[in-house]
Amino acid sequence: MTGNGASFSRELGDEAVAAEVVNGRGELFRLLVDRHERRVAGLGHSFFHNADEVADFVQDVFLKAFRSLSQFQKRARFSTWLYRIAYTSALNRWNRRKEYKSLSENEYESSYGTPEEEHIKTTLRDAIRQAVSELPEKYRICVDLFFFYDRSYNEIEVITGYPVNTIKSHVFRAKKLLREKLKSFVEGDIP
Repeated sequence: MTGNGASFSRELGDEAVAAEVVNGRGELFRLLVDRHERRVAGLGHSFFHNADEVADFVQDVFLKAFRSLSQFQKRARFSTWLYRIAYTSALNRWNRRKEYKSLSENEYESSYGTPEEEHIKTTLRDAIRQAVSELPEKYRICVDLFFFYDRSYNEIEVITGYPVNTIKSHVFRAKKLLREKLKSFVEGDIP
């Protein structure tokens, strides 16, 4: 690439950037980090409870991805391949400690609206966190990836190793359990 290579490379898709990195343009890996760091960190927050652990996790994931980039075979999107590395890394660390925390339990505060609207949002958010935290672990992981990370069933299969039909079943059952647990909110009975 000649001319304004930096701006041109920003326009490339992840797969094309990955190919450029494999072909010797290692400096372009920074683009992939910039594009996916926030989501990888979000996944890290589901498993680890402090910023230092999350930062170490993110660094570890991108280091693993960089080292194995030549093995990326484009059978899935780059993001799916990267999240598989992230999920496997997190799961390996988590299995040593058993402290998974659903993304829905993380603190994401926003302050927009009247005090009454904020009370309703806070109450609903707390109810959702509580309901999700009570789901069986295998359901929580699928729900997190499906709803909070916007991953497809096929991508969740690649990331978790669960068969697609099992994932569909987990998400379906989780939604049914959540619907029952949150029935008072659906019916408008907000405390």
